[in-house]
Parts: sequence; structure tokens; C-alpha cells
Amino acid sequence: MGSLPKDCEHLLKNMVGDEIAMNPLDLGEFRRQEQMVVDFLVNYYKNVEKYPVLSQVEPGYLSKCLPSSAPEDEEPLEAILDDVHRYIVPGLTHWQSPTFFAYFQTNTSTAAILGEMLCAGFSVAGFNWVSSPAATELESLVMDWLGKMLDLPRPFLFSGNGGGVIEGNTTEAMICTLIAARERVLRRSGHDSITKLVVYGSDQTHCSFQKAARVVGIDPRNIRALKTTQSTLFGLSPDLLRKAIRLDIDGGLIPLYLCTTVGTTSVTAVDPLEPLCKVASEFGMWVHVDAAYAGSSCICPEYRKFLNGVEFADSFSFNAHKWLLTSLDCCCLWVKDPNALVKSLSTDPEYLKNEATESKQVVDYKDWQLSLSRRFRALKLWLVLRIYGVRNLRSHIRNDCRLAKLFEELVVKDGRFEVVFPRNFALVCFRIRPSAVTGMANGQAMEDEDREAWKLNEVNKLNARLLHAINASGRVFITHTEVGGIYVLRFAVGAILVRERHVIMAWTVVQEHANSLLSMSGSNTHA
Repeated sequence: MGSLPKDCEHLLKNMVGDEIAMNPLDLGEFRRQEQMVVDFLVNYYKNVEKYPVLSQVEPGYLSKCLPSSAPEDEEPLEAILDDVHRYIVPGLTHWQSPTFFAYFQTNTSTAAILGEMLCAGFSVAGFNWVSSPAATELESLVMDWLGKMLDLPRPFLFSGNGGGVIEGNTTEAMICTLIAARERVLRRSGHDSITKLVVYGSDQTHCSFQKAARVVGIDPRNIRALKTTQSTLFGLSPDLLRKAIRLDIDGGLIPLYLCTTVGTTSVTAVDPLEPLCKVASEFGMWVHVDAAYAGSSCICPEYRKFLNGVEFADSFSFNAHKWLLTSLDCCCLWVKDPNALVKSLSTDPEYLKNEATESKQVVDYKDWQLSLSRRFRALKLWLVLRIYGVRNLRSHIRNDCRLAKLFEELVVKDGRFEVVFPRNFALVCFRIRPSAVTGMANGQAMEDEDREAWKLNEVNKLNARLLHAINASGRVFITHTEVGGIYVLRFAVGAILVRERHVIMAWTVVQEHANSLLSMSGSNTHA
């Protein structure tokens, strides 16, 4: 081999020098530093119960603790982890704390963390089959596994000509299915008809539905949030839906999409799927079933009844990252007609053309989602299903429901409180009952109706103060909702480390602050 020109030799020496100076994947350091991070997380989980579950920092705190610009030179991981402990951990609301009873939990687990490590380690971008065949095929396999665990109708499975995909979140699942529904209608009616499209949900449907509808171009005036009531347990009424659809048709509008919910965010209400789907089918609408929280429970035979009627829907999704021990992000979406997604979301640039795609024998998941690139999310779900197995996953869900039932029983035993909504899963909705607040509106010159409204407002404010006091203690974190004008405290069980003692302690905290508030208001404090 001949000698290189002098200018090339100079460039090569500089390149070699750069390689020696900077090795972003030093395997020896990787092993050492990985162990340091694992040890850090183990210690975090050992001590997580000691931290205030709701972060107590003030807005802007971190900019006062850390430099305003990135370091010019490298820093040792030891120093960085020390800063994580000193500055980052205090600014966390500890979602994995055993006294986190807010929102709906987003679980993780040993299996999920290991799966994330493998996903990050391989760092593949599995946008089409050829970009990493294993990423595509494992996702298809795992989605059929999970569909069978949920006893989904065969048309939702790849084995039944449907199929599943892992999206990032519920909003993405809704956007993708809304686009598929939109394009199916506009191909017939013309794209100028987009301003006439109408979508339907209830006033209990998650707010992500409204966001998704706006993103796909639905006129905000054509997004229906139909009223629910206590008489239907806050589920959407099929009769009300039919009336709304007919009214829109009479007004020259086009019914497009119905979003039903199994386990609403506020109170875990369940929409009656079968009659709603039958109404929607009369008008050729796409029906999506959102079971973001409650879907995980349906791997248990005793909870599968809540999905009765899903066979009449077009799509179904739930978040494995909420209750199935799989860390964010992992929203599982199934559709009966994958071609509806592909026709609406497919892109086919020359630089992505390949024989496998042209053969029509493979799945290219880039055409099932919003973005092109995608993470190997199936790895963590696969590890969760294999490391724990169906039996243990069912046991995990049943135990959370058992602990929620325990809390519910404690609420019922204290006559000052009431359970506001029947418990379906592992969420208890409760409040200080109006009768516990004596002497309200005495001496006030009011009509009976005004008196009741005034009293409801005062009870709502008292429960809001109770929530603030509980969360300010740092010992427990719960959240609230308002349904039918009633301010409700939500107690959601689902943290991976929660045990019976944590539930009992949480109830003790509730009682302590209720005693103080009721005493100050001169109300009845006897349990």
C-alpha cells in the first residue's frame, strides 16, 4: 500500500487523537458507571418512603442550585449523582412512593427497568421492518399475547387480520384513530367537508380527546361532551347520544367518531359499550374504546365484564404504563382495520423503499403512528410479561383492588365521611359528608334551594381545605375531582411498594386533618 499524502497523514493523526480522547461507549466505564446508577436507584427505593411524597420546592428552585451553562470539560459521574441526590430528588414528586395515591399511578418494576436498559442499549429506530426486524416482529407478537390476555375479540389480533401497536400515550392513540376515521369519511364526502365533521364523548371523557380532535382539524364547536348524571353512574347515555347525532345531522353536520371510556379519570365510570356502539353503527361512525387506566384490570376474568361490547368497536387502547408494571411510555392500541391507519398515515419516500415493504408481507409501524422513528418499547413489555407471568400480574391488580376496598371500608366506618361513587377498580371517591357539618346556614334568610346550594358550596370548600392540608403534610398525596357539582377526594391505590400499613396510615392522616378542620368549624367531630 502506498504512502498517504502529507496533508492526509495530518488529518488522520488528528482523527485518531480525537478517538482516543473521546470514547462515548467505553465498555469498562459502562460497567462501572452502570453499577453506580443501579446502586443509586436501589438506595432511592429503599428510602423513597422517607421523602415528602409531594415535592415541597418553590418554582424556579433549580436554577438557583445549578450552573447557568453546560460544563466545558467532563465531570465524574460521582459528582453528578451527588447533585441528583441533593437537587433533583427534592424536586421530584415521588410517583413510586407507597403513599402516592394521586391521579392514576404510572408503574415501573424491575422487569420494566431492565427492558428500558436493553431498549436504550440497542438504541434502534424501528420505523419499518427492515430497520430492525426483531423490533417489529416482537411488538406484533407481544400485542397478540396481550390481546389474548384481555380476551379481545379475534378481529383485533394480527391472527384475525387486525393488529396492535405500542403508542406513546392515549392522545397519540386517539389522534391516529381520529385521522383514520376522518380520512375514511372525507374520501367519500370530499376534504371540504372537514368543517362539518362531529365527534362525540361524554363530559367524563378524558381531556386528551378534545386535544386530539383539535389536532386533527375538528372544529372545536363540533366536539360534543354529552352530559352524564348520577342516574347513569356517569356513563354516557345511548339515548342522549342518538338525540345529539340526529340533531347534528338535521343541522347538516357529519357524525364521525365516538370515544367511549372504560374507567373514567374522575370516578372510573364505565360507558355501556354495546348499546353505544350500536347507536354509532347506525350512522357509520368510528368507535374507539379508551380504557387507559382500567384496561389492565381486564386481564382478570372478574373484571373482563367491563369490556363487554368491545367486539362492536373499531379500536381499543389502554396504558400498560398505568397499572401493568410497565414504565412510561407504553400505550397499547388495537384496530380491526390496520389498513385504515396505513392509508391515512403512510409515507413512502425513495430512501425508505425496500424489498420487504414492497412484498406486503411485513408490518411497517411508521405507518401506524404519528412520528417516523420509534423506540423498541416492546422489549420492556415482553420482559414484564415473561418475568412475572399472567398469574402474578393478575395477583398484583387484585391486591391493589383489595387495598382500595380496605380504604373504602375505613371511610364507611366513619360516619362523617361518605363514598361518593361506587368503587369499580382501585379508586375510592370520598368526601366529608354534608351532615357532618352542623349549623350551616343557620340564621341565614334564604330560600330552600339557595340554602342547599350555599351548603353544597361550603361543604366543597371544606373538602378542598382537607385535601390541601393532607398534601401539605408531605406524608400522603391524593388528588380531587368535581362531578355533578360535588367536590370529591380521589384515593387511587396502585403504587408498586404500597402495603396495607400505608393505606391505614393514609386514612389516619385524613382523619387527623378532618378532626382539626371540623373542630375549627364547630361541626360534629364524632366518628
